[in-house]
Amino acid sequence: MPQSNVTPGTPVLDENFKHIAFIMDGNGRWAKKRGMPREYGHKVGSSNFKKICLYCCDIGFQAVTVYAFSTENWKRPKHEVSAIMNILDNYLDELKRDYKKYHNRFRFIGDLSVLTPALQEKIAYVETLNSDQPQVLNIALNYGGRGELVHAFRTLAAEGKTDITEDDISRTLYTSACGDPDMIVRTGGDIRISNFLLWQAAYAELYFTDTLWPDFSPADVDECIRVFYSRRRRFGGL
Repeated sequence: MPQSNVTPGTPVLDENFKHIAFIMDGNGRWAKKRGMPREYGHKVGSSNFKKICLYCCDIGFQAVTVYAFSTENWKRPKHEVSAIMNILDNYLDELKRDYKKYHNRFRFIGDLSVLTPALQEKIAYVETLNSDQPQVLNIALNYGGRGELVHAFRTLAAEGKTDITEDDISRTLYTSACGDPDMIVRTGGDIRISNFLLWQAAYAELYFTDTLWPDFSPADVDECIRVFYSRRRRFGGL
């Protein structure tokens, strides 16, 4: 089980920075640079995901959201998709066994209906664990921002809503329980958000780094925090 390393000098969070989100990009390229198959990169990236999420929890983030698998990722080769699903399956077994070592509750956001019944059953069980913890880890799985909005609109239509407000939409999003991210971080060098948290990103600070996800470290998280506090958030004001 990964252990975080909270050291003196770690940036201190306040009420202005509660929720950080990660687009964990670069696993395949990291593996290719080392002459390894892409699947190996996903395995190493998964291990790093655990370390980074634990660190974020330990330094005080109330919510962490990670883009684990998008609705578009099904287009990848079948053997790569199978490897990712196997990593997910093993991670769920690990959480079932070791959940008390974590300090957050677990939520899987996205359209889970396409997953195998066995995976859906494991996810449903894991989401009951640590339910009393105030901090939350959102794992976006078969997730797409446009699909999330369609889900929200359909939910409101089923409620009979015709005069829809921004608050109505926000409360029907997958992330409604923890609010919008204050910062979205993308590793791997690409400068786009790739259908991730489209509604929630309206006023998020965006941070892009060339660092590939398996190499992203707690020190990089600290740098994200320093950059966040160096920016002035005006939310349309002066």
